[in-house]
Amino acid sequence: MQKVKKFIPYLSLFTIVFAMACFLAFPARYTGLVLEGATLFAVCVLPATLPFLFLTAILTRQKAFGRVAGKIAPLAKKAFRVSGAGGLCAVLSALSGYPVGARTVYDLRARGAISDQETFRLACLASTSGPMFLVGAVGAGMFASSAIGWVLFASHLIGVYTVCFVLRFTAKKTTASTLPLPALNNGGGNPLMDSVLSVLAVGGAIAIFYAFSGILCDALKLAGIDNQLIRATVTGLVEMTSGCKLLSEAANIYAVALSAFLVTFGGGCVLVQQLSFLTRAGVKALPFIGIKLLQGMIAALAALALSAPIFL
Repeated sequence: MQKVKKFIPYLSLFTIVFAMACFLAFPARYTGLVLEGATLFAVCVLPATLPFLFLTAILTRQKAFGRVAGKIAPLAKKAFRVSGAGGLCAVLSALSGYPVGARTVYDLRARGAISDQETFRLACLASTSGPMFLVGAVGAGMFASSAIGWVLFASHLIGVYTVCFVLRFTAKKTTASTLPLPALNNGGGNPLMDSVLSVLAVGGAIAIFYAFSGILCDALKLAGIDNQLIRATVTGLVEMTSGCKLLSEAANIYAVALSAFLVTFGGGCVLVQQLSFLTRAGVKALPFIGIKLLQGMIAALAALALSAPIFL
């Protein structure tokens, strides 16, 4: 781990310098990709993400949220050793998708509604995409099959929840929050302003990483790497939507499995979106990324099994 930490600054420096050189050498192409990414955000992501960020910000401030959290607390504690508020946060994430879960974790932690000890496990649990993206955009839109979309969604949740169930055994019995439920209603700030600023951060990440994925695609072409699955996977590690789009052109069982991995891992773009909230809640980046890799691998294996009947 220490060797990895020492290597990261040099890798970051090389990546930054290389990206700057590409923008300076080919400004028309890569600024155009930034515009494409911003357009993708404005047309596809903003209409779905902003309402969910705003509504969840309001929801977690309601007294009824605290009452429901109290009802599901025993199940959440038994399954994942998180509080009732944490359990509801995971549900909201599964319904809404990235980065609503991370934003809600930060919001609840900032207001003392979840304990410091459960924050990391909850960050991993509430790190999910939603059915709107997986079934609608990836399944029906890219693979032209809603059945594949549901396979991806099921595999995605299997990967996330399997790892988080195992994580519960690393927790102390008293790590779930025991704060009184009225603490959930102690929300400060302006929900609308907070949501707008959050969604703008999401849009910035999508626009930038969309251009980065284009740089990587061009580099792979120059290197003579023409294998569709390899190019799509490497691209998706930077920006998962672009990777899934390229994988859908192959339309086979391995493309579905790799898509499940990319969506669950999230790629650089989604990781940056989530960590922009989670690091402020005290979540360390490297352990979180490691958990996401493990969740992605399990999701890929689940997708192989679940999608087999579709392709046989």
